[in-house]
Amino acid sequence: MTRLLASVASLEELTLAARGGADILDLKDPKAGALGAWPQDAIAHAVDTARRWSVRAPLSATVGDLPMDPAPVTRRVAETWACGVEYVKIGLSPSGDSVGCVEALAPEARRGTRIVAVLFADLWTDPGTLLPDIAKAGFAGAMLDTAGKGSGGLLRHKTKDELARFLAQARGYRLLTGLAGSLRLDDIPALLPLAPDYLGFRTALCAGADRGGALDPAALAAVRNAVPRQPLNG
Repeated sequence: MTRLLASVASLEELTLAARGGADILDLKDPKAGALGAWPQDAIAHAVDTARRWSVRAPLSATVGDLPMDPAPVTRRVAETWACGVEYVKIGLSPSGDSVGCVEALAPEARRGTRIVAVLFADLWTDPGTLLPDIAKAGFAGAMLDTAGKGSGGLLRHKTKDELARFLAQARGYRLLTGLAGSLRLDDIPALLPLAPDYLGFRTALCAGADRGGALDPAALAAVRNAVPRQPLNG
């Protein structure tokens, strides 16, 4: 079954999303880009806060919209993982040395770092071409997202058939799968039959669909109701 990933921009939103039933809590600064990063000390503080809860969802954290340069990418991933999150998300774009970045992260993955590659549907003609390298490097998962948040949501850039093909390829490599990218509440019925492991939301969770605004508990509840819950051990 598909789980709900909620991107949160503050400790207050982290708590709200947890109380609202999000299955994974994604630490991301929407005002700093598609995958804007929280400061390292704030990520560590969020991890410490969540560890005090009796039951909690896993935490993921983005590393920022980095250029495809292997050395700084590897350093930032290692620093973010050291904060104690369960997953580190790194955006991969076709500009620069994306293959080199994936290869450089293989030692981190072998040391146990759970890395999720985020491929941008509005930048990659065929994002599946990088999946063999991602799997070989030992990444935990691969998601499709969008880089340009003003250029429309995921379904504007890829058809359902293209999304299904990407997910099938990723599952074939035993990768955790996810779809995100300015998803709306009314996108959910079209995407659930594709059975990604996660659907990721930010815009749809905010009042007025303003991804840079505050998380709205009512909007989160509407999305939560549309994505069927499953047991935590399911």
